[in-house]
Amino acid sequence: MPSRMLPVTRALLIANVLVFALQTLLGDDQTLALSRWFALWPLGPDVVFSSEGGSLGFRLWQMVTYGFMHGGVMHIVLNMYALYMFGSLLEGVMGARRFTVYYFTCLVAAAVAQLAVVYFFEPGRMFPTVGASGAIFGLLGAFAMLFPREKLMLIPIPVPISAWLFVTLYGLAELIFGITGTVAGVAHFAHLGGLVAGLALLWAWGVRPPPRQRMS
Repeated sequence: MPSRMLPVTRALLIANVLVFALQTLLGDDQTLALSRWFALWPLGPDVVFSSEGGSLGFRLWQMVTYGFMHGGVMHIVLNMYALYMFGSLLEGVMGARRFTVYYFTCLVAAAVAQLAVVYFFEPGRMFPTVGASGAIFGLLGAFAMLFPREKLMLIPIPVPISAWLFVTLYGLAELIFGITGTVAGVAHFAHLGGLVAGLALLWAWGVRPPPRQRMS
């Protein structure tokens, strides 16, 4: 990775950490108010949650703001670690402007995927989605596309494997978990939405995996 953190990656890290600090420091009522407006709520009519007329429901800006909120310490630590590991490297390759477009495209696509899955397959569900994981999966996809033979380690497999295989296995696992519901409380299809959207955007930009080197 680059010897220093590049500006867009640094700004994203700082913004995520500051929002999580705000979530942690606020009381229950204020935290609920923050989630009410900025977490990603399912499509449909608002749900009244208090006798004073407070309501919860989808707002367009939530498709971005949800990606700066997190559900716990491990949630933000894992996401920010991945952003730290891959963000500056990809920003250096893409440039700041294109990296920003890429990151937020993946984030919004993950939100669209999550909204669609809940709307068509879990009608009546009224729980919010938070986290940068959809964008992080997009970064993983970009790393695998640009550096397919670099080695990554997939927990719990204690053996480094090529980035393209790592992302393929991770994506298949997310698909299986999403279909079977064996790992509840995780927005698996949001992850896949970010990954697929990222790869599609790279392809539209004309990015292709580097050719395999031949032995002479």
